[in-house]
Amino acid sequence: MAKVSQRQVLAQINPSATAAGTTTIGGTTPAAPPEFKIGNETFYFAQVSGGEITASVEKIYEGGKSRPTVLCAPSEIGDITLTAHYDDSESAGSLAPTIRTLRQYVGTAFYDITVQTFNCGLTNKQNDRVYKNALLVGLTEPDGDSSSGAPSTFALTFSISDVSVPTTATAGATEASA
Repeated sequence: MAKVSQRQVLAQINPSATAAGTTTIGGTTPAAPPEFKIGNETFYFAQVSGGEITASVEKIYEGGKSRPTVLCAPSEIGDITLTAHYDDSESAGSLAPTIRTLRQYVGTAFYDITVQTFNCGLTNKQNDRVYKNALLVGLTEPDGDSSSGAPSTFALTFSISDVSVPTTATAGATEASA
């Protein structure tokens, strides 16, 4: 069994086609949210966190019993945070203009998030999971520290409703709802 390092798990986002134009703000429908690309190339986020799936339960202790009866509840998917390194140049290879534009879409923009697992050389990829119609609920601007030389990062947080995974027969080619 091959092990996977954290550097092999990357994510990309694309504006959701199915949720475009469904949210109105003050009686108007905002334009489609910006794409995340560097030129014509796909932009991959350096860090992916969250997306845990949990279900609440209730434990009922009926009179005189020492063990509870467990009642189940629907599962929920936790928010996903995508983090990347920030570049504030105005060149074609910068995300700064996209981040500035994205500020107005927090709480209204829907994206499809694709998390992929790459091989060790980061060349071949396989779809691991897809989150359709994820609502952008947070934008963390780059932090500053005058005594640090570490790269500055920004983060996007998304609220998730469902996850799709590839089918075993066509892994990486199509997704079937989980």
